[in-house]
Amino acid sequence: MMVQGRAGATGAAFNLGEVTVTRASVRLDCGTIGHAMVQGRDLHKAERAALLDALLQTSSGDRLQQDVLAPLQAAEAAEAERRARRAAATKVDFFTMVRGEG
Repeated sequence: MMVQGRAGATGAAFNLGEVTVTRASVRLDCGTIGHAMVQGRDLHKAERAALLDALLQTSSGDRLQQDVLAPLQAAEAAEAERRARRAAATKVDFFTMVRGEG
């Protein structure tokens, strides 16, 4: 699959390169179909993502969102905050002093 980028996140899109993706689709016994596409060649990961997609479409989707996905999202946000704090601790501010001439 071709991956695109944008200079400065706002410029015109350009082709950055290609990545390998794995697609999967599953059908539950109730007939609900889930689809997923993941980066790389991990078929089991793609199947799990497709299963999750299908389950979220069923009547137990709200419970799955609350009991599984919400805690995972909270843990991911906490880890991102931890990394941001760690990076901020190493930030160096450079400034230029103007010399007085004369």
